[in-house]
Amino acid sequence: MSDDKDAAARRGAVSRARTVLERYRVLQRLLLLFALLGTCMLIGDGVLTPALSVFSAVSGLELSMERAQHKYVGLPVTCAILICLFALQHYGTHRVGFIFAPIVCIWLLCISTIGLYNIIYWNHHVYRALSPYYMYQFLKKTQKGGWMSLGGILLCVTGSEAMYADLGHFSQRSIQIAFISVVYPALVLAYMGQAAYISQHHSFENSYHIGFYVSVPVIAILASVVGSQAIITGTFSIIKQCSALSCFPGVKIVHTSSTVHGQIYIPEINWILMILCLAVTIGFNNTKHLANAQGLAVITVMLVTTCLMSLVIVLVWNKSIFIALGFLIFFGSIEVMYFSASLVKFHEGAWVPITLSFIFMVVMYVWHYGTIKKYEFDVQNKVSVNWLLNLGPSLGIVRVRGIGLIHTELMSGIPAIFSHFVTNLPAFHQVLVFLCVKSVPVPHVEPEERFLVGRIGPKEYRLYRVIVRYGYRDVQQDDLEFEKDLINSIAEFIRSGGSDQNGFVEGSEKLSSISSGAIPLWEEDGDGEVDGPASPNKEINQQTVVPQRKQARFVLPKSAQVDAEVRSELQDLMDAREAGMSFILGHSHMKAKSGSSFVKRIVINFFYEFLRRNSRGPSYAANIPHASTLEVGMVYQV
Repeated sequence: MSDDKDAAARRGAVSRARTVLERYRVLQRLLLLFALLGTCMLIGDGVLTPALSVFSAVSGLELSMERAQHKYVGLPVTCAILICLFALQHYGTHRVGFIFAPIVCIWLLCISTIGLYNIIYWNHHVYRALSPYYMYQFLKKTQKGGWMSLGGILLCVTGSEAMYADLGHFSQRSIQIAFISVVYPALVLAYMGQAAYISQHHSFENSYHIGFYVSVPVIAILASVVGSQAIITGTFSIIKQCSALSCFPGVKIVHTSSTVHGQIYIPEINWILMILCLAVTIGFNNTKHLANAQGLAVITVMLVTTCLMSLVIVLVWNKSIFIALGFLIFFGSIEVMYFSASLVKFHEGAWVPITLSFIFMVVMYVWHYGTIKKYEFDVQNKVSVNWLLNLGPSLGIVRVRGIGLIHTELMSGIPAIFSHFVTNLPAFHQVLVFLCVKSVPVPHVEPEERFLVGRIGPKEYRLYRVIVRYGYRDVQQDDLEFEKDLINSIAEFIRSGGSDQNGFVEGSEKLSSISSGAIPLWEEDGDGEVDGPASPNKEINQQTVVPQRKQARFVLPKSAQVDAEVRSELQDLMDAREAGMSFILGHSHMKAKSGSSFVKRIVINFFYEFLRRNSRGPSYAANIPHASTLEVGMVYQV
């Protein structure tokens, strides 16, 4: 009887644990969607801010022209400036910023000076408007009309928040100093000056002669270009982070600075943003609708950031939950008012950021879902090292001459693609190398620190694992130079650390950082003449080396002081290198399991596969010689 009660209690505990786990997963998905909403709205802001900023600045040129000429100036000039703006992005943030920084300083100086003049000349009591009391009185007096106007008032802060989107391009301290000491005071003086002027001029019949754009429209246009540059580079940064978190398809990331890791350029995203920016500019041809769209995008990003920041206060900073609630209620209530006022203008342009964010959210969530399923399949089907060792030194297959270089994303264990290959074709090379190429967040990796080499199993298995590390400014080597460095690194590992490892236990694999040169491997041409050591720093002219590739071979110098066992292993490595090196790449396809829901089949079989085929693969695949490449296809049933 007690056993039945214990069994029932265990079943109840398991059921409750499953329920809690399922609720946690649902909460995790909702939190991911909420974070993706803010991310996608920021990308939408990267489309709308350049369009609105440049279009508004170009409107200053129209103030000195007749109305009949506006259609020949506004839209064409705006489109031309936008095309030039996106064409300059490949030069990098530091170069574009260096060019336009003086213009921004002049712009801020002018608007603050004019604002200060208006305050002194028209109404020096306007500083009282800084008090929140007048905001309350304004909303109390105007009621619904005042609430509706909040969507337009929001535009006073849009653009300045883009500075904080560039945290990857500049340090936190530099952005804080620039905003607090320069940008914020200049904006406050400019808006207070406008309020002082308006307080004495209630009639706007002659509004065409009011405003800063009349006096210096060229500076206004150039300053709008810089403001647009900030949000564009911020969009690059957020997409790079999403790609690193498996929430965005693979794209080409170009690092434009050798000192600041965050200064990047993404060509595909740059041109997509340009096309979308031109589309909304031409489609609306109206600053009012563009402003409504941008306002909703900006306030949504602010609201999502506030909500997520409250979680950071509790979970990361380990502060009291009451502090987080106070932060959320205080700032969240203000942002909800602005959000609701912007959302009311859905039919007047606010639908654009919602549409754009929905499209980007579908792409990002489908990619994340498919990537997670693929990773789970890899982990579940990863071949254990014990399985490999139980096959014996021949691995249960025919070992043919040569080196097999198997590319994998796994830094431990045996990829499922290898077992799939040997199961269907039971033959492989006498030397197997599991190669993992990783990018590290430093500009350059020294040649002596580039290769991490380890052994899988006993020596007679001839199995090695090599991790190759590249900095974000490193140029990946051509195939000939890479092969030389790889062979030298494995040879040095065999001579030094590898000779002490007689066995291997799964989970205790050790990788050693190898610097080539302790045993220089000499190249011998077809006539038996020795060319010299294959150094990783040696300059190679591809045009002269490639024709002699079949004649060159690696040999051990006779003077090398090594024991017989190490010499035998090194000789096997050299013989395998002379026979040739083959590059084996896995080519996986995702497919939903039979019996899966209709939605899952659509998501995996069509959407995810479409994104995978049209996204960029690993960068090292472009440098692999096609004549020596073998792609192994495998279907992932998820």
